[in-house]
Amino acid sequence: MNLEIITKEDLREFESRLLTEIKKLVQLDGQGASKKWLKSNEVRKLLKISPGTLQNLRINGTLSFTRIGSIIYYKLDDINKLLEGGVK
Repeated sequence: MNLEIITKEDLREFESRLLTEIKKLVQLDGQGASKKWLKSNEVRKLLKISPGTLQNLRINGTLSFTRIGSIIYYKLDDINKLLEGGVK
């Protein structure tokens, strides 16, 4: 049996590389577009998260939002800040 041990440092390095790639995607997606607010479905696709996870981010205050009627909007800048801050 061949076992590989993954250390905390390995996970930190993976997190760093993953966040760097996500930031690149967000920046590329934002170029040429003047869109500053995103709807929930756009945020979920961008972050590749479920509706429940997005709801948890709202509830615990990790991601601020604005509700207009029944539609929830998120600032693109806030999403970028979340990505830059990393996962805690």
